[in-house]
Amino acid sequence: MELIRGEHNLRPRHRGCVATIGNFDGVHLGHQTVLGQLAEKAAELDVPTTVIAFEPLPREYFAGGRAPGRLTRLREKLQALRRFSVDRVLVLRFDRRLAEMPAEGFIERILVEGLGVRHLVVGDDFRFGRGREGDFHTLREAGRRHGFTVAHMLTFDIDGVRVSSTRVREALAAGDLETAARLLGRPYRMSGRVAHGDKRGRAIGFPTANIRLARKVSPLQGVFAVELYGLEDEPLPGVANVGTRPTVDGTEARLEVHLLDFDRDIYGRHVHVEFLRKIREERRFESLEALIRQIRRDVEAARGFFARQASAREDTSPGRLRRRP
Repeated sequence: MELIRGEHNLRPRHRGCVATIGNFDGVHLGHQTVLGQLAEKAAELDVPTTVIAFEPLPREYFAGGRAPGRLTRLREKLQALRRFSVDRVLVLRFDRRLAEMPAEGFIERILVEGLGVRHLVVGDDFRFGRGREGDFHTLREAGRRHGFTVAHMLTFDIDGVRVSSTRVREALAAGDLETAARLLGRPYRMSGRVAHGDKRGRAIGFPTANIRLARKVSPLQGVFAVELYGLEDEPLPGVANVGTRPTVDGTEARLEVHLLDFDRDIYGRHVHVEFLRKIREERRFESLEALIRQIRRDVEAARGFFARQASAREDTSPGRLRRRP
């Protein structure tokens, strides 16, 4: 998959494609349905697929710190898109210039001159251009003039409701990781590089891997049973805290993972953390001793969760299933 950073990096060889436009935050089952739709059309026309995305997300540009937490940062999004037959991703910097670009200017510069789009897939409610003046009908009319077709995005429903990034964020905020996983088609995960922290966890007997979130706002907070990927012998079970560590005067959102029965130097490693079960909310304790007692309970809760998982897998393994007479 080729990453194209910015309109200025478009080349003549990028012309001629089928494309879709969107945030693709989370790359959930709804997004995956659209990518499948795109791949089918690309095969029919024998051209590459292109996803047009924005960085930062438009809502982050307009709302700043009031924007909801993103599900995936850019690197995570690109990793997910690689799994779904995407040939190219054009990432446009969403700044004042792009926000004030007229809808017709976006069509001509990006879709026609830059990409030579032959088929475009967008949502019915897609809006673009200065003052959100452009919509689905604007694109259809432009397609008639410039020689490309425009189609509605297919939707994917679960329990009779359309899968969306908003539904995933709501499930994560409520600690409902099972529903979030159903909407995503996989457990929710965060990725990042293990960095040096203040070593407070090691000092109290619970060393943690400190992982940079690279997010202004986290879509979930609390203490979780997790599995960590990216190291030898993966997955590794652990307990993660996502929040600001209020007991030790924390102010910046961070992800800290205490791996069970693990003591190796992993600084600098890029890892993925899958969230499997919420244990509790993050809260302030009256003393460091009270915090330590709670961490011990959290660790035991996580061990119990993983033991139940292992037992369930063993009970359903082929060797344990009874044969019918």
